[in-house]
Amino acid sequence: MNFGLDQLAAFLQVVESGSVSEAARRLGLAKSVVSKRVADLEAALGVALLTRSTRGIVATDEGLAFHERAKGAMRELDDAADEVASRAGALCGTLRMTAPTTFGARVVGPRLFAFLERNPRLALALDLDDRAVDLVRDGYDLAIRVGPIVDSALVVRTLGVSERVVCASARYAARVGLPASLEELARHPTIGYANVRATQLWRFEPASAGGAPRTLALVSRVVINHGEAMLEAVRAGLGLAVLPRFIVDDALAAGEVVVAGALPRPVADPIVAAYPPSRRRSPKVGAVIDELARALGTADPPNTQNTITRRQPLPTAPHALADEERSRRGLRPSELVTARAPRSR
Repeated sequence: MNFGLDQLAAFLQVVESGSVSEAARRLGLAKSVVSKRVADLEAALGVALLTRSTRGIVATDEGLAFHERAKGAMRELDDAADEVASRAGALCGTLRMTAPTTFGARVVGPRLFAFLERNPRLALALDLDDRAVDLVRDGYDLAIRVGPIVDSALVVRTLGVSERVVCASARYAARVGLPASLEELARHPTIGYANVRATQLWRFEPASAGGAPRTLALVSRVVINHGEAMLEAVRAGLGLAVLPRFIVDDALAAGEVVVAGALPRPVADPIVAAYPPSRRRSPKVGAVIDELARALGTADPPNTQNTITRRQPLPTAPHALADEERSRRGLRPSELVTARAPRSR
């Protein structure tokens, strides 16, 4: 049989992604190249491996059987090359990993790009997506996630924590006021995150040591599946949101957004690396995880090791209130913000 690893890789990606377009995107090739490689493989084997259906491209029975054997063989070849190269002190091959969109772009990417410069034989295929993915089914070596991992079949290593804050625009705070308690928070309009349940999003530290976190099942007026879009909704004055500091940091520093500082602190999210057990011995997976753990532990303020936080005090109240309103109420700006009851906008 006359076929090579390129044809085999194209076939595996089409099966795992369910489309030629997605397989081409993952491989960095044109769709026509991927289609030809799969056709060449089918011609060499003398059987049809794929068929089109209403669900897209699916594997035939022969294709499924071949996929299972070929997938394991490709993994073994990749691991063998990885191990031999590591003995010579080099990392090689392609690392396929996934990370959340904003965290990947702002935190993971810059740290990995410097790492790749020091390891010129290592290639990276980084998919940024806030949705949970199946690492085994989708062929990923490694995932970086902000939040708990629920898949018990994965190997998980904690890299640090990501602190969160409840925030609103300065204009909203000046007009409506900021909540001083969780009960008041429930009466404000909120901006929800579509990728988690509300009770997981609105989790606050216990009232006393050793207690359980406090949760709110808030029904949000606006629900979005992207953290930076949530920040834009906050800037627009649509209500309060709980956001990680790596997203809200710049807006806080610019005074566009303020923190509802009278509220209990939201429970911080773990930053974790997760990978399938089959990747446990992969030198490149271990090296990238170690690099991220070191980077996250040294790139942030003193006394906040492995914590993604701000470097400056958090603004908790706006300063744009009219002088006559402050005088009428006899309150300082911060008192006025927290004392005013929310009203409809």
